[in-house]
Amino acid sequence: MPRPRKTAVQKPERLDIRTIARLADVSIATVSRTINRVTTVNPQIAKRVWDVINELDYFPNSQARALVSGRSWILGLIVSEITNPFFPELIQGFEDIAVEHGYEILVSSTNYDPKRMSHCIRRMLERKVDGVAVMTFGIEEPLLDQLAQRNVPLVFIDVGPKRDGVSLLKVDYHHGIRQGVQHLAALGHRDIAFVTGPAGLHSAQSRLAAFTKSLKECGIPLDPTRIIQGDHTLEGGMAAMTQLLTLKPMPTAVMCSNDMTAIGVQHTIYRSGLRVPDDISVIGFDDIHIAEVTIPPLTTVQMSRFELAKSAVTALRSHIEASKDLAPQHEFKITTSLVVRESTGLPRTAPKRRTVKPRT
Repeated sequence: MPRPRKTAVQKPERLDIRTIARLADVSIATVSRTINRVTTVNPQIAKRVWDVINELDYFPNSQARALVSGRSWILGLIVSEITNPFFPELIQGFEDIAVEHGYEILVSSTNYDPKRMSHCIRRMLERKVDGVAVMTFGIEEPLLDQLAQRNVPLVFIDVGPKRDGVSLLKVDYHHGIRQGVQHLAALGHRDIAFVTGPAGLHSAQSRLAAFTKSLKECGIPLDPTRIIQGDHTLEGGMAAMTQLLTLKPMPTAVMCSNDMTAIGVQHTIYRSGLRVPDDISVIGFDDIHIAEVTIPPLTTVQMSRFELAKSAVTALRSHIEASKDLAPQHEFKITTSLVVRESTGLPRTAPKRRTVKPRT
């Protein structure tokens, strides 16, 4: 006789925390503590509860979870913009690490507009986030006081108010930019231009300061005509390079405050009938993924989005959870380093200079 077919285990008609408790043979309180990741729950019991949750494809009620724990289990993330690939890459890393620790994320973009910043903060307060990472590379302190006054843990890049519940991610811009300048100097470049970021952005000021200091360390005099104002966009890089092409002589190398600027610089160089790096070497900053596939691939200073994201989540958790294993830490060091690709080479020599027609 053929064996009777096994029937699949059917889900209970009512699927809630009581059902999970009954099937896992634990109390409702134990299920609640397990879902809220209370560390005092026995790991074997917690595994049994999660096995039932996963088997039944149960989704805990996040609002109920918040009521029980007194927390939203949401981390806020405020970025400057989402059109620059640097920030989506940062958001992805932040979310991956937050989810790994049981948090959801709420993302807002300021687009460098103080009014948008006010809106972002209102959203964070309305959703009662447990903490906020302000990854805009610049702060509007009067607005952020609204968060600080409510004792919401905060993380900033570079600078921020010195208060309890606030951590800083201190980026070492100088190390990577010095490597970039030394790389160009070793190739023989002495006429190096720099395209800055927005004048009011602290990180852009820090990158320019690192560049000027690195020139001095290499014994290369600073020519103010080689410092061009940019805005961290493709269009800003294109406009800056158009201005640099009018200089006599043109610089043999251009360093940029970010990769989007550098890609815009490369585009204008190409459209002018010149070549990178044969006529002009180019270095960016950030090392976004697209930098690897530009033509030629871009030499750039790497600032790890994963390291920024990991440090931001760790900092927030240290203030929110404040356990022996995760004591509050108020400062995190973020390193930078040069990644050499194909957009840098020997400086052009006098015999190589030629007049060319712009490409169309």
